[in-house]
Amino acid sequence: MENLALIDSFSEFKDDKQIDRVTLMAILEDVFRNALKKKYGSDDNFDIIVNPDKGDLEIWRNRIVVADGEVEDPNEEISLSAAQKIEPDFEIGEDVSEEVKLIDLGRRSILALRQNLISKIHEHDNTIIYKQFKDLEGEIYTAEVHHIRHRAVILLDDEGNEIILPKEKQIPSDFFRKGDNVRGIIESVDLKGNKPTIIMSRAAPVFLEKLFEQEIPEVFDGLITVKKVVRIPGEKAKVAVDSYDDRIDPVGACVGMKGSRIHGIVRELGNENIDVINYTSNLTLYITRALSPAKVTSVKIDEVKKRAEVILRPEEVSKAIGRGGHNIRLAGQLTGYEIDVLREGAEEDVELSEFSDEIEGWIIQEFHKIGLDTAKSILEHDINDLVKRTDLEEETIRDVINILKEEFEE
Repeated sequence: MENLALIDSFSEFKDDKQIDRVTLMAILEDVFRNALKKKYGSDDNFDIIVNPDKGDLEIWRNRIVVADGEVEDPNEEISLSAAQKIEPDFEIGEDVSEEVKLIDLGRRSILALRQNLISKIHEHDNTIIYKQFKDLEGEIYTAEVHHIRHRAVILLDDEGNEIILPKEKQIPSDFFRKGDNVRGIIESVDLKGNKPTIIMSRAAPVFLEKLFEQEIPEVFDGLITVKKVVRIPGEKAKVAVDSYDDRIDPVGACVGMKGSRIHGIVRELGNENIDVINYTSNLTLYITRALSPAKVTSVKIDEVKKRAEVILRPEEVSKAIGRGGHNIRLAGQLTGYEIDVLREGAEEDVELSEFSDEIEGWIIQEFHKIGLDTAKSILEHDINDLVKRTDLEEETIRDVINILKEEFEE
């Protein structure tokens, strides 16, 4: 009972951990073997008998009987007179098994055993948690806001596991209070030291893809396939969908009557504007659809350079580019092509890159960001509008306009 009482004292915290009795006893055996090595130099001649049903274990030391005065290794050998105190019939050369009580290890060793056991159990728990969440990578998970830091929100799930939602993986409009339930995808799980670090994301494209699976039955059932998702979190997203069943309208099924099906997803993403388009292997048609809601007149494709030159009526250009250049940027990401927008009748227009000797490259890039890459595309815009849409000073924009005007005056 001595051993049993001590083991119970070691495992009194077991009920707070997700660990079964058999695993606990295996960890106990490992811990005790380490303690025996420290005390006796080796554990090779020790038998540890585990009884998980009773939650008990026994430790037996095996030694060979040698003549009195010839003991060279007291851990593996025992003198005849000492052996006969255990059992009078023992003779030289026989094996003696003697039970070792935990109390014999000494108070200091027992305290060390306890600390080692706690450490091993924590390590075991962390391994279990790591494996559990590793299997959930890329899946939607819900947890509760525990506390809010400057750079991250710390969440706890029902089992008390800590999940980190970094600021850069939140939607810009996200606002959380302690106790709020938060949905996101488990983006990554890593072991740092022995502790698992679980990162959640609400900004990743796969979060939107998984919301489609969760909210739209045809996607969940595999009748509709989400081919690709691109996002500017909280602003705009484009989702290409396809169906192998001609009777199913994939866009209609995803959007629902008057947007009823997609409304919940939009709300979850902070009113992110979601364009759902029909996927097609016809590249010209795919690029045309990707630029929705703009109506494209014609598309010229350079498959080698992965560029597409798109002609639109002047009134459609701003729709193709979108607010802040979001629409054209996402269309490019969705199709994998760099898209150049040209206006009908703009044959005499000049690429902005042609002015690189007069206009600095970083200024040209600022215009490219909002989809303006020709001289006339800039000249058609009001200066105040250009100041609002770019990070350029009004004086810089006026200088650029004067340079561009000179080109056409000549």
